[in-house]
Amino acid sequence: MNQTYSKKQKLHQLLVILVPILVTQLAMYSMTFIDTLMTGRYNSQDLAGVAIGSSLWVPVFTGLSGILLAVTPIVSHLVGAKKQSEEVAFSVIQGVYLSVIMAVLVFAGGALSLNPILSGMNLENRVHDTAFNYLAALSTGLIPLFVYNVLRSFIDALGKTRVSMFITLLSLPINAVFNYMLIYGKWGFPELGGAGAGYASSITYWLIMLISFFIIHKNSPFSNYGVFRNLHAVSIGKWKEILMIGIPIGLSIFFETSIFSAVTLLMSTFETAVIAAHQIALNFASLLYMIPLSISMALTIVVGFEAGASRFKDAKEYSWIGVGIAVIMALICAAILLAFPREVASIYTKDSYVLKLTANFLIYAMFFQLSDAIQAPVQGALRGYKDVNVTFIMSLISYWIIGLPFGYYLANHSNWGAYGYWIGLITGLAAGAITLTGRLIYLQNKKYPASMKV
Repeated sequence: MNQTYSKKQKLHQLLVILVPILVTQLAMYSMTFIDTLMTGRYNSQDLAGVAIGSSLWVPVFTGLSGILLAVTPIVSHLVGAKKQSEEVAFSVIQGVYLSVIMAVLVFAGGALSLNPILSGMNLENRVHDTAFNYLAALSTGLIPLFVYNVLRSFIDALGKTRVSMFITLLSLPINAVFNYMLIYGKWGFPELGGAGAGYASSITYWLIMLISFFIIHKNSPFSNYGVFRNLHAVSIGKWKEILMIGIPIGLSIFFETSIFSAVTLLMSTFETAVIAAHQIALNFASLLYMIPLSISMALTIVVGFEAGASRFKDAKEYSWIGVGIAVIMALICAAILLAFPREVASIYTKDSYVLKLTANFLIYAMFFQLSDAIQAPVQGALRGYKDVNVTFIMSLISYWIIGLPFGYYLANHSNWGAYGYWIGLITGLAAGAITLTGRLIYLQNKKYPASMKV
């Protein structure tokens, strides 16, 4: 990444970083799929318990791990500005310290609140117990999971996204093997059902953290920074820097992911077939979202690197190349959904009524792709500039003040029914795409113009 790259070379450089991130995100998505599939084959009550547990955990985890994503722009800025390796190592270690504190706080909060939350959901006893035991088992891996997020942010910030891809792909068979042993009680291990999926994930988190430690300590270029060479004292100042950047990122991610959980809860008043179709379509839309999300993560790296080196013209070009890739991919996905909605729906269900409803929902998902293709990469570019506070406010307004109330109105006070919620979601995403794009244009033209030299 340097200022002499042509736009074609920039596209190639971005793809080199992007493709491994996309594979990594798809692999992480597959881990949840494997948990669900293997628990579902054990029995339906354990599947329901794991599903409830996951629905509680995912918004919390994505929001909190978003805070730790601040390590990526911080490190990429330092590397781009050619700061000393000690400063990079210091930032990473402070991120590790902070991640451990966050994991302990989540564990304590869960211990106090989990049972009351589950008890308030009027679940069957077996489903309640499975959800509780699954989350309790998962909590034994909180510390390595949060630490791994910091280490992955450091690895990715150096542009070595293929290393993260390797670690994540390695975790898939590890997770599947431990699922098999602990869910079904194979090879002398206890039969734990849904709770076994939680322990399998926890063991996997510990292993990928240790693998990351080893790679960073032993392998170049990571070892050049000597991250674990010295025992640094805790720095409240550095924690404040991470939190000032990370909290708005985490809240932005939380507002976006939690709105889908909120819609799912609000849709519980509709018939079972409608809820099933909604879940199927949302699952497929989430899979497609891995594309703009991965582009967003790649842009945070390259824009952060170029902005850190004060090459604002290059940072601007990378931003719009990334948005362009996302829009092209979204148009391809939209064309597939428009041409083959029933074929896609049939992957999930054979029930003719659910299939018909799912195909209808997937048409709305097509519009998701177009909004996500803009708002996700733009958010990634803004994070590369360390511009996160305005983004957080825009996300809150777009999703929770515009999207959800509008969807609720259409669903309950018009003829749109359940589809009204999806129109509300599309409206919120579109509002986010428009406002965030306006913010990026303002930032690039006024605060960091291409002609600016520092």
